[in-house]
Amino acid sequence: MSHKIVPALFFAVLLALGGCGTFGDSEKAKAIDGTLTAYGEAVRWGYFETAYEYLPPKKRKEFPAYLKNIRVTGYDVEKGPVMIEKDEAVQLVRIEYVHDDVQLVRVLKDRQRWRWDKDAKGWWLDSGLPDFE
Repeated sequence: MSHKIVPALFFAVLLALGGCGTFGDSEKAKAIDGTLTAYGEAVRWGYFETAYEYLPPKKRKEFPAYLKNIRVTGYDVEKGPVMIEKDEAVQLVRIEYVHDDVQLVRVLKDRQRWRWDKDAKGWWLDSGLPDFE
């Protein structure tokens, strides 16, 4: 192995480990990765009833009926997840969607705020579902 490659490889490994370290322990890191992936897929494919289950139980009311008229055409993570406090992470997502009755593509930026629940050992979407106008 070339001596020039070794420092570059070492630096790449440090960067990768540094990214994982932002979540402190691996339980939270594994949980947020799985949670964000599953939630993103639920929104992307229009399974809003499933996405709704990611809200903290105390914030759930009646399921918003207007979501049945929304079709998501794009879901792209622009930034995140980033820990902003010990048990709080944020992620910025760009969502393209269409109201089925209007057929006009709209775009929204969804700043998701996720909170760790140590009792449930999972993450809740504290910021709520996206505001599809």
